[in-house]
Amino acid sequence: MLRNLALLLVGAAAFAADDPWIKVKELKSGTEIRIVKKGGGSPLVGKLDEARDENLTVVLKNEQVTIEKDSIERLDYRPLKPAGRVTTETKSKTDAPDPTPPKGMNHGANVPGASSSTTVSFGSKPDFEVLYRRPPQKK
Repeated sequence: MLRNLALLLVGAAAFAADDPWIKVKELKSGTEIRIVKKGGGSPLVGKLDEARDENLTVVLKNEQVTIEKDSIERLDYRPLKPAGRVTTETKSKTDAPDPTPPKGMNHGANVPGASSSTTVSFGSKPDFEVLYRRPPQKK
């Protein structure tokens, strides 16, 4: 009995590894995707709403559209960047006071100098990565 259970689990794992649509179903809602449909044309770019066994729901601009799995040639996704696209870096520097005043000048106490600078950089989005390709049709 234990042997049969092990064979069943191995068979289920092998079937799951052969189905590339499982990766699509694992995508989080809101992930930016690009869909290339059968027959060419320009790809559709939008955000994933929900992926089911036979179709997926996508938000294109402000419209929710359901696309059948059979009409999809390729599906790409844009991985999320962990830190975001905007990075800031601040540098501060403190200079020790000059102990010798300029000649001919009488000034007060020596005061340290300070300066700081902040750099803001805007990163680009990561490129799309292929997640799903329609398997070749069996004859």
